[in-house]
Amino acid sequence: MLQRIQSIFLLLAGVCAILPYSLPAATTETNSAESYLFADGSFTSGDDTLLLVCFGLAALLWLADIFLYKNRILQIRLSTLALLLVVIGSAYGGFLLGQDSAEAQSTLSVGIALPIAAMAFGLLAIRYIRADENLVRSSDRLR
Repeated sequence: MLQRIQSIFLLLAGVCAILPYSLPAATTETNSAESYLFADGSFTSGDDTLLLVCFGLAALLWLADIFLYKNRILQIRLSTLALLLVVIGSAYGGFLLGQDSAEAQSTLSVGIALPIAAMAFGLLAIRYIRADENLVRSSDRLR
């Protein structure tokens, strides 16, 4: 399973999609009671239900895709769905961050780059899964 490069990319994408729960995307010096996101001083993907669902489901799909190596078409479809979920979650998170009242006092943290890394690893996994599928189809034509 993990001998294939796309399995490594799927694992890295899943890890990058699950890490925003613990690593903040932005932090503030003080807790802000009137702020929706920065009530505890940090903005993580666990602060909003839609972010929680999008990133959690994407991580689950990418990690489950590792074990679907015999069905490459399903692997591509599920990886594309997970990629779409991360894009939706990132856009919604950016919208929430831009609309929050404490955004002016916030500083961006390392968690802001994790969805971008997850998208990059997801795209690389899809590319290598497609390459495997094309290789199998070309070898089937030779038989």
